[in-house]
Amino acid sequence: MVRHPLKLKAIKVSWYQLDRPANPWTDSDQRIAYDASARRLFCHWEAQMRILLVADIHSNWPALDAVRESCDVALCLGDIVEYGVEPAPCVDWVRTHCLHTVRGNHDHGAAHDVPSLSNGSKGFKYLTAATRPLGRQRLNESQRRFLAELPLTRFITIDGMRMMLVHGTPRDPLDEFAPGDADAWTKRLEGIDVDLVCVGHTHRQFALQLENKTVINPGSVGLQREGDPRAAYAIIDGAKIELRRIDYPIEAAVRDVEAAPLPDDIKQMLSKVYREGCLRDL
Repeated sequence: MVRHPLKLKAIKVSWYQLDRPANPWTDSDQRIAYDASARRLFCHWEAQMRILLVADIHSNWPALDAVRESCDVALCLGDIVEYGVEPAPCVDWVRTHCLHTVRGNHDHGAAHDVPSLSNGSKGFKYLTAATRPLGRQRLNESQRRFLAELPLTRFITIDGMRMMLVHGTPRDPLDEFAPGDADAWTKRLEGIDVDLVCVGHTHRQFALQLENKTVINPGSVGLQREGDPRAAYAIIDGAKIELRRIDYPIEAAVRDVEAAPLPDDIKQMLSKVYREGCLRDL
């Protein structure tokens, strides 16, 4: 299988763990404008870098392989694995191309073989329980260790932009869902002094202005829940944030699922999500 290269420049990036005792950053004044029709956010800072944000790949290699943006830096916001049936090439792509990656709840569950309890025969918990054993079988020890050792949060500075990376939310990095709602995020970002907060987990794209900071969710590369089956991601290009989608060979992903040793109802559910961009009864 051929893995396409990203064109990445060598840059210097500083980063800080969440438990760092002092925040080295100073406050900055930002003026932010959002062009909803173009799904772009314009932020008035000095950055010149072109940054690719991906999240919630979920072992969908055909979808990830379609994201061929040129960029200076690629960042991954977690949930590389599960649901889909090709975790290995997705993990390898992230290890090769992403300067920083944080752990998602599915990365954590797959790496540590956490039991997944489903409530019946439908829903995403049912999909998780059915696909986790196969996903673990298709990862080698090095790939599972990579997932297990990913940080839950990461603070970095790229080209003067102070960024926080987290899969869920700062107060619950793995599991909490927070929609693109100003009130919800204002409460969750108290004491977080950054310019950009980059999140995943909800599989829903948004770029949200919160006074002097911006929250970005690039959406899901590999498992859509918004009714649009295209792969979703985001580009930060200097002072401009773009929420993007791209077509990918969905039927190739469906064929991979159909060839996998999974129950027939799981194959049907995954194929429906890939083709329709959601599953109405989940």
